[in-house]
Amino acid sequence: MGSREERHRHSHDLVPLAALISRELKMEKMEKPTMRYGCAAQSRKGEDYFLMKTDCQRVPGNPSTSFSVFGIFDGHNGNAAAIFSRDHLLNYVLGAIPPGLGQDEWLQALPRALVAGFVKTDKEFQSKGKTSGTTATLVVVDGWTVTVASVGDSRCILDAHGGGVSVLTVDHRLEENAEERARVTESGGEVGRLSIFGGTEIGPLRCWPGGLCLSRSIGDMDVGEFIVPVPYVKQVKLSNGGGRLIIASDGIWDALSSEIAAKSCRGLPAELASRLVVKEALKKRGLKDDTTCIVVDMIPPNCTVQSTPSAPKKYNKLQALFFRKKSCKSAHKLSKKLSAVGIVEELFEEGSAMLSERLGNDDSNNQTCGFFVCAICQADLAPNEGISVHAGSIFSMSSTPWQGPFLCTDCHDKKNAMEGKRPSGVTVA
Repeated sequence: MGSREERHRHSHDLVPLAALISRELKMEKMEKPTMRYGCAAQSRKGEDYFLMKTDCQRVPGNPSTSFSVFGIFDGHNGNAAAIFSRDHLLNYVLGAIPPGLGQDEWLQALPRALVAGFVKTDKEFQSKGKTSGTTATLVVVDGWTVTVASVGDSRCILDAHGGGVSVLTVDHRLEENAEERARVTESGGEVGRLSIFGGTEIGPLRCWPGGLCLSRSIGDMDVGEFIVPVPYVKQVKLSNGGGRLIIASDGIWDALSSEIAAKSCRGLPAELASRLVVKEALKKRGLKDDTTCIVVDMIPPNCTVQSTPSAPKKYNKLQALFFRKKSCKSAHKLSKKLSAVGIVEELFEEGSAMLSERLGNDDSNNQTCGFFVCAICQADLAPNEGISVHAGSIFSMSSTPWQGPFLCTDCHDKKNAMEGKRPSGVTVA
């Protein structure tokens, strides 16, 4: 035992439990990036809509669980689908995430919920009998983790601090996406250019019937079920150096490359940056389409002055090796080390259009699945009503069609229609 003086000195080093908890909460708050964002738009047809919501909470009433959502919806054949998606998509996504999850589990459940939310939005809008359609790019920012889901050709790019420019979406234009052309034709659609008098073909590749240039969208009930609402999803984690997101409709990307858009607004605050990107696009191409741009800056908490990505350093092969795909399990273990050396870590990426692949198996996802709830529309199911997402699917690797997740009859019929098959009618007890 030490002397009385030593014991007295050590007693002053003790910290009450309440103070420790308070300190941890403050540290957690400090570790989150500061968010700055801005939006600019120029309208020609009035079919672009956007969403910026920074007051979302994983646990209602708990500000430490806050996250932000940004979205671009570029409508066509009217604005009804874009407005409906802006107003309902986020709620449908959040409704597909089970309550009571911690941050890590919530982020792991998010990609699957995004798929469910996009498909439900499409199903609910089509039930209204309107023929409008829309692209949709939805971006969820929770701490340093960015999750992007997209259908169509509205794009999201990341200009990471100290790194290069990365595209976080995939364009679903038939002209540029050979995999999507193959999927559409295998599902019963036809892909070709517009034929005019004399048999001359003009314009970009389109899907027939309907003549849509995109292979994925929300709405478009007059085009065919092989134009699917299943999104490409990518989830990355930034280093604590921060970065900038640029989310924009094709009015921007038809005029500017990802690199030029990022470079044109470096060093400017988000609001001014969004205006400048729109200005540069109009200068290059004119106002030929609705043009909308959202800029989101994730700023390190210890920066007192707003920091945006500086002029890029030469992006060498060694840096390229660091931007690699990581499994969900290894991602969280390595995140601190990766952040320390300024690496953008890829946590998740999937672009399959097959729901049996995107919704997974309940055996491996018991924490994120309601056993007697439709995995798409979240409708309650009686034990003998659910139809496995794997039932009758030639694309499924599962040999157990009784395995969940389960779909209601309407959602299962929609799944089969999207895959070019008639409803199988396989019911699971």
